[in-house]
Amino acid sequence: MRRRALGPVRSARRRTAVAAALLTLSGGLAGCSTASGPGDSDAGPGASGASETARPEAVQLTTSFRDPQAVPVGRPLTVSTSGGTLGDVRVSSAVGEVPGNVVDGTWTSSALLEPGTDYRITASATRSDGETVQRTRSFRTVELTLEEQTFAAVAPLDGETVGVGMPVAVTFDLPVTDRALFEEHMRVTSRPAQPGSWYWLSDREAHWRPATYWQAGTDVSVDLDINSLPAGRGIYGQESRRIDFHVGDSVVSKVDVRTHTMRTFINGDLARTMPISAGKAGWETRSGTKVILEKFRSKRMSAATIGVDESDPEFYDLSNVEYALRVTYSGEFLHAAPWSAGSQGSANVSHGCVGMSLADAQWLYERTSRGDVVEVTGSDRRMTLDNGYGDWNLPLAQWKKGSALT
Repeated sequence: MRRRALGPVRSARRRTAVAAALLTLSGGLAGCSTASGPGDSDAGPGASGASETARPEAVQLTTSFRDPQAVPVGRPLTVSTSGGTLGDVRVSSAVGEVPGNVVDGTWTSSALLEPGTDYRITASATRSDGETVQRTRSFRTVELTLEEQTFAAVAPLDGETVGVGMPVAVTFDLPVTDRALFEEHMRVTSRPAQPGSWYWLSDREAHWRPATYWQAGTDVSVDLDINSLPAGRGIYGQESRRIDFHVGDSVVSKVDVRTHTMRTFINGDLARTMPISAGKAGWETRSGTKVILEKFRSKRMSAATIGVDESDPEFYDLSNVEYALRVTYSGEFLHAAPWSAGSQGSANVSHGCVGMSLADAQWLYERTSRGDVVEVTGSDRRMTLDNGYGDWNLPLAQWKKGSALT
């Protein structure tokens, strides 16, 4: 069963370029007839004895939907009038008011509607005789199942402090066919400002990264304005998301598998040089730029997770690997490896991980965050784009081509 975030987080800044045809609704509009009623009469002062030709034209609402019990989401709501000049418009529900503006006599919402929700339109209009009348209209939007709504999970987390290599990673639980429309409503801004671009790894995952590593101390805001936005093939955005995170110090570790050393730079200064042991022949550590995905004070590591049978001489099962920093989905870590102390600095003997002394691993663990960078050189085995956050292994020009708006 698909799990969703508890409690809607709704955005009032949704926009779309989809135009809706205006359909005139007359007889079914509540309070739109010419019958007398509090605030609903279209007759001017003293009109009771006047001829029908002297009566001002009746004011009626015109809306962008046909069936008031099945109003579609995914397009703006419009409200206009005939028989008068439109004034104030208020569209409200239990969720809140729908923002919008009147331009050239038509009110257009600047946010999309919630599915399965009751709404009420309250609009004022000025008739030709100068009298102001009020009109109301109730409607309900269509219901959408979870199979018709895609939810966006975002990394980093709101309020998290991350390293300078951390991309914005958005994962959808249902596919987004109209990537261009969604990308138009997915904004990343930062202080200080840094240019960057989205790259779609698939119809379920998109990453945003700046042109170069983030500047240390940057504050970043991610605004996914996708609630009720059509994703294509009958799927809509389930809710908008707003995520703010902070970029901490620049911590970049440079691993050379040929010289069996790792140098860690903090804010550009060399902070520590450590002897290491990397992957042996057949299990080479991947060269390329990696990003720390998660941290473990202690972690069990078993060769079974990478497809090695217990009967294989290469099988291992370590119950307490300390100070482990994951850098690939396939199982590469930087971690303490006291069992390989005799090889650290002189030989590569691991199954792909970068092992170091307990003291060095603790020092590194205490100074790193998710998103810190690990640059590996000296191996013919290459890091790939989708094996973790491999974003930095694409040149910027090639990265930009992954945007749906390119």
